[in-house]
Amino acid sequence: MKVKEIRALNPKELAKQLEAAQQELFNLRFRLATRQLVNHREIPRVKKKIARLKTIMRERELSIR
Repeated sequence: MKVKEIRALNPKELAKQLEAAQQELFNLRFRLATRQLVNHREIPRVKKKIARLKTIMRERELSIR
C-alpha cells in the first residue's frame, strides 16, 4: 500500500490493516524459524508497512495533517 492509499483509510480500517500486517510479520518470522520461508525480503517489506501505518496513526493522533 502506498501512503496516499493508507491516508484514505478511516481509523477502523487503519487499525485492521495494522493488525493484519502484524499477524503477517508473526507468520513470516515463524516460517523463518522453521526454515520454510523462501523470500527473506518479505520481512523488511512488512516491517516498513507496519511503520507506515503506525506513523499515519500517530499523525492523526497529533492532528498533524
